[in-house]
Amino acid sequence: MGKKTSRRHDVIGIGSPLLDIVMQVDEDTLSKMNLKKGSMKLISKDESLSIAKETAQIKKRVSPGGSSANTISGANALGTETGFIGAVGDDEYGELYKKQTEDEGVTPFLHHQEESVTGHAFTFITPDGERTFATHLGAANTLEKEHIKEDQIKDAKFFHIEAYQLEDPLLCRALFHAIAIAKDAKTKISLDLSDAALINRNKILFTDVICEHVDVVFANEDEAREFTGKDNEEALDYIAKMCDVAVVKLGEKGSLIKSGEEICKISPCSVDIENTNGAGDMYAAGILHGLVKGLSLREAGELASHASSLVVASPGARIHEKHLDSIQKLKKESVKTGH
Repeated sequence: MGKKTSRRHDVIGIGSPLLDIVMQVDEDTLSKMNLKKGSMKLISKDESLSIAKETAQIKKRVSPGGSSANTISGANALGTETGFIGAVGDDEYGELYKKQTEDEGVTPFLHHQEESVTGHAFTFITPDGERTFATHLGAANTLEKEHIKEDQIKDAKFFHIEAYQLEDPLLCRALFHAIAIAKDAKTKISLDLSDAALINRNKILFTDVICEHVDVVFANEDEAREFTGKDNEEALDYIAKMCDVAVVKLGEKGSLIKSGEEICKISPCSVDIENTNGAGDMYAAGILHGLVKGLSLREAGELASHASSLVVASPGARIHEKHLDSIQKLKKESVKTGH
């Protein structure tokens, strides 16, 4: 891993910078737009315009998002030095994304793509707290290997990637370029498996990538089942044979972590659910923060569980300001516990 002082950032993420356009809807509204509850659907620019028109009268909240970006934001909130790589449009939303990223304390390594709109995700929250996404990647889909600089990654202890980017050929080339830089610098690589349907379409590719390049794998219950054909602990065992640390998130049932022969069952933290959007991303943030700070697997898992519960109790995909005192407490505890 190299000397601590040689690494400017603890965790660098790469992913699709997306503005989250969040709104509360009923299930009939999802049906009208042909969206399957709980899924993520990629949409065209025309479909995006159609959804915007269909939901024009619904109150919306706009904030920076994207799976990897959310994880990086969460790790930063816990006290990790972070940076984020991605592509945004050369538009006002791109500038907004950059500014809000900087305001959080994350270093933005953003390429501004001319003649492209900044990517965005319509995030529909149903009364049960479940989230459904309709995503237009826009400029996020234009990231090329030439936009990624070696010194952005080689300084990091961890390089975090989202599986979404492995499906698009252009993004995949950029991602493999970044992975090569990370491996050469002995930077650990973490991967979030992102989406069960995505896994179904790319299972062989994902298996190869994990076996050859990835140190830490995050999957929720559905993703783990799709990837392994097994449930819970059996799925955990299957994934753990491919990497150093395997994590299976079980939602309200807690989570499972395995490294070598060590298995930790992490209990959930009970909170009033506002929405589940971003909870898994924050959980990954807690684990990465814990690993950076030298926490044990159990300590990292308990920290991650607590941190993700704060997102579940927030209206958006990131921790709401009303929970800042709680996150500051977690931040202090992780410093005391680390060794």
